[in-house]
Formats: sequence, C-alpha cells, structure tokens
Amino acid sequence: MKRLAKFILHTLLGWKVAGSFPEKPKKYVVIAAPHTSWVDFPIAILTRISLGTMIHFIGKDSLFKWPFGYFFRALGGTPVDRSRSNNLVDAVIQIFNKKESFKLGLSPEGTRKKVEKWKTGFYFIAKGANVPIVMATLDFEKKQVKISAPYYITNNLEEDFKYFKKFYKNIKGKNPELS
Repeated sequence: MKRLAKFILHTLLGWKVAGSFPEKPKKYVVIAAPHTSWVDFPIAILTRISLGTMIHFIGKDSLFKWPFGYFFRALGGTPVDRSRSNNLVDAVIQIFNKKESFKLGLSPEGTRKKVEKWKTGFYFIAKGANVPIVMATLDFEKKQVKISAPYYITNNLEEDFKYFKKFYKNIKGKNPELS
C-alpha cells in the first residue's frame, strides 16, 4: 500500500514531500493548512500512507454514514456530531490520555472557507494532552507537502500562533483565494 501511495502521489500527481512525520514522540497533533478544497483530503491521506505513519482524523458524522462510513473509519477517522453542544476538546484529550501512541490531524481553519482567524481547539488539545504540534503544508502552487519538527507550545497563545502563521506564510491552497 505504501509503494502504491508513493507512486500515485509522486509519479502520477507530481507531489514532493519535504520532511517526515516524526517517530518520536509517539503522540502529537498535526495541523494541516491551508484547507481550501476537498482535494486536500486525498493528498493528505496519500502523504500519510506513503510515509508509513497513521494520522487519525475527525470529521462530521454525516461522512461516516453508509456507504462511506467503513471507508473513512478504515482510514483512521472518527465521526463527530457537530449539531450537539459537547466539549470536543476534552473528549479528544481523553483519547490522547488513553492511548500509548496517537497522532491526530486537524485543520486549524476548521472549514474549507476563507477565515480571518484560526480556531483554537487544536492548541488546547495539544496543551491539555501535553503533546507537541507538528505542522504540515498543502502547497498546491509548488505541489509540495512540508512537515515540521514537533513544536512544543509555550502557553503564550499569541506568540505560538505567530510562529504557526510564519510556517504557513506564502503557502497556496488548491483555491488560493481561500488561503
């Protein structure tokens, strides 16, 4: 499967990967940006498979209904009911606390639409679970996925977000006007 994913990603689609998902620590949050199109998902999945690292994800529960539910779960997905008022951050922290090894990929924008401000859930998940954040780009202009080393947050949200934004500066999504 790994060889097939590499062939599709690199040879057929022409994407490059700079960096790799770290083996240690065994737990971290991956933030992937910009998220501007449904095409981001297959690129991210191909990247993850080609690098041999399971990165889990959460998605709206409607994606996990028949006939696609089994497929998304097999890829490492967990459904989330966004219509109910629940504390998703605490629930995800509990997952991190229960597992010996767990990596969770999230979009800091929280949507494929243009946003002026990122959501903070990923930050508070990392803080509450005491895990670092690994940043990954989806740069469609360069056809490159770039992966950072683990970043341990400083508890200064404003400064940490400046650091994150600097990593993603000049990265063009599939729909650049939404980046």
